[in-house]
Amino acid sequence: MSTAQPATYQVTEDALQVEAEPASRTADAAVIWLHGLGADGHDFVSLLPELRLPASMAVRFVFPHAPVRPVTVNNGWPMRAWYDIKSLDANGRDDAEGIAASAQRLATLIAAEQARGIASQRIVLAGFSQGGAVALYAGLRHSQRLAGILALSTYLPLRAQLSAELSAANSQVPILMCHGTHDPVVTLPFALQSRTALQQAGCALDWREYPMEHSLCASEVLAVSQWLQLRLG
Repeated sequence: MSTAQPATYQVTEDALQVEAEPASRTADAAVIWLHGLGADGHDFVSLLPELRLPASMAVRFVFPHAPVRPVTVNNGWPMRAWYDIKSLDANGRDDAEGIAASAQRLATLIAAEQARGIASQRIVLAGFSQGGAVALYAGLRHSQRLAGILALSTYLPLRAQLSAELSAANSQVPILMCHGTHDPVVTLPFALQSRTALQQAGCALDWREYPMEHSLCASEVLAVSQWLQLRLG
């Protein structure tokens, strides 16, 4: 949202919601944005002014909080996490039960936006790191067409199952996947395996690389803004 466009904030126990004012203006699109491991729904709220979306876009941003759970790689310390990570190799990241539960939570959030009058084709699923993994997993399996999937500094979990579980409705959903060439958390070679899996499945993938670590950069934010305007403008 541009800095000239005021926003209203609604905070609940489970999520933070942000949309343009006036409040009487009904949003006709939604972005459901999942945070990374150990963060919460507030993590990307400060990014919204930097996106500088035009005032003509009536978009509601929903930032849910992951549940607090023990995370194995962090010595079992409880923190907000969409699923457990047992180790940093591919198999250790693929907590199938936890990922499926978070995907169901995301489906519930999509249904809530639909109940408020937003068509599924006007809903973008977005996420950073672990949140991006859930967005990819859930979006590619969702039974109704979505506007797109935004996946930042992340990877495709359980990628061996994709061809068998890919939804016909979202087999060609636009995906913007951005990654840092110096990412020490989700390394570039590991992320490139996900790029290959998505390409082999015939997905509509727009892949971008940036000289950064496990974070965001200005040129990436501009690309995200342009992509959102194309999908929801």
